[in-house]
Amino acid sequence: MKNYHISRHPSFYTIGLNYKKADAVLRGKFSLEESSMQSLLQDAKQQGIDGILATSTCNRTELHGFAQHPFQLIKLLCDHTKGTVEEFQDVAYVYKNKDAISHLFKVGTGLDSQILGDFEIISQIKQSFNRSKKMGIANPFVERLCNSVIQASKRIKNETEISSGATSVAFASVQYILKNVTDISEKNILLFGTGKIGRNTCENLIKHTKNPHITLINRTKGKAEKVAGKFNLVVKDYGDLQAEIRKADVLIVATGANAPTVSKDLIYPKKPLLILDLSIPKNVADDVTELSNVTTIHLDHLSQMTDETLERRKEFIPHAEAIIEDVKEEFIQWLETRKFAPVIKALNKKLKTMKEEEIDYQSKKRADFDEEQADVISNRIIQKITKQFANHLKDDSIDADTSLALIQKVFQLEIEPKQ
Repeated sequence: MKNYHISRHPSFYTIGLNYKKADAVLRGKFSLEESSMQSLLQDAKQQGIDGILATSTCNRTELHGFAQHPFQLIKLLCDHTKGTVEEFQDVAYVYKNKDAISHLFKVGTGLDSQILGDFEIISQIKQSFNRSKKMGIANPFVERLCNSVIQASKRIKNETEISSGATSVAFASVQYILKNVTDISEKNILLFGTGKIGRNTCENLIKHTKNPHITLINRTKGKAEKVAGKFNLVVKDYGDLQAEIRKADVLIVATGANAPTVSKDLIYPKKPLLILDLSIPKNVADDVTELSNVTTIHLDHLSQMTDETLERRKEFIPHAEAIIEDVKEEFIQWLETRKFAPVIKALNKKLKTMKEEEIDYQSKKRADFDEEQADVISNRIIQKITKQFANHLKDDSIDADTSLALIQKVFQLEIEPKQ
């Protein structure tokens, strides 16, 4: 295991971009599919980068990990996406050590989500850790940090109402439809794409619109049928897409492809159509906006919606932040303990060497020397001495770094490098 304490090199960094400065097109360039994440992590492993997480959602792409310099992580991201270093630098953020830790807490608990209280990101963080662990590139620091963020997320869900009511892009899209489409229960709604966002949107549509005219299409028909079966909806073949779009009053695109899946030539130019594109990168071609009968709304517009529910959630931000600080403090304390563990280990080893030398000397000098009893007594004394030093270093009122340096100097300790 490499040295992963943040007070030494390499440092822990977060590099990334999100909805605050990067539009949907740019976020699309830096989005990572599962295969891209796998190759990125494999590349990081070959470079000797230890403890790394990769997360990519419709709102953000981030790498969290240990590096000598953040450019190592930036280059990794650019090498495995369509984005360039120059584009990244225009909209990016870089956090180091405790700032990076704080950022991950904020993201994982929904406080940095495009829609406040959207907790879907925590499942992404879990997946990121499991992916890294499976590839042998997650260390105890990353594991403990992820578990702490998950703990904070659970507490905020249970102890505040910051996620009260429906959340996420799925919620915002249905709210938009309800506010902007009259007689929605009588309209034909087509949902194209039945991944996670598509499924969530489908549930929200059924719950809030009371509309029985919802049709599902997915490239893999079996996936659509699985979703439809829960709600007794109609499923059509992918080959019927154009015909179904021309029947639709509302088209929701949640396909999540790397290129547009809905183009201008699929749309009947004389019938009013509302299109909601919930994909990153955009899956509705730009030329669709040339059609005067079509209104196209992207998830970035949806996420800017504010209503009474979202406004009310803001009241719980201070409580959520207090929970984060509480859990984060526990993590930092654990981290501080990790900092002096190598010194205590080296001290224990040095004292045992001194004990063995002295017992060897006394056993040769005294014929009646009880070596076994001396060994027991010496070990108990060593245990008490090391415990006393450990308790001293845990004391918040002392300068641990100065004490560590002094202990190393007095006992002439050799700290074993971590493998």
